[in-house]
Amino acid sequence: MTEDRSTPSRPPRGLADRLFGPTAAQPAPRPARPHGEAPPSLRRAALAVGVESAAFTLGVLVLLYLTLTGSPESVPRAVAEVVLAALAAGVLGAGAAGLWRVAGWARGPVIALQLFLGLTGFTLAFPAQLPLIGLPILALVGTVLYLLATPESRLAYADH
Repeated sequence: MTEDRSTPSRPPRGLADRLFGPTAAQPAPRPARPHGEAPPSLRRAALAVGVESAAFTLGVLVLLYLTLTGSPESVPRAVAEVVLAALAAGVLGAGAAGLWRVAGWARGPVIALQLFLGLTGFTLAFPAQLPLIGLPILALVGTVLYLLATPESRLAYADH
């Protein structure tokens, strides 16, 4: 029997190729996503969220100081408050950076935290009768939600 020399000989297949098949061809490179400039309302919202993050960070430091120097009724609960406040400050800081860059993931967590902050501000302003703390929180939350709801801010996320 004679061999057909017109077809090139294939290299011996390895065990992985025999079991799972040959590797796929390299995909085409992704087209670069245009990173447009964030509209002014989205930049203002990012700045307001950054202010909230800074305020939360200051609150975390105060809570940590009070926990370490005072005698809380429940140390685990006091530590949990510090950890949750630090987590909220971190999410707000990351959200502010994401809004500034028009990152698609940033809007949802920021809006969710604004709703929780709004409830906290309302509780502080009215039932707790601390309007000097609650009303500025409500004003900042209202500002952020308004700026994120403007048409130019929503259109910035239309392509993402």
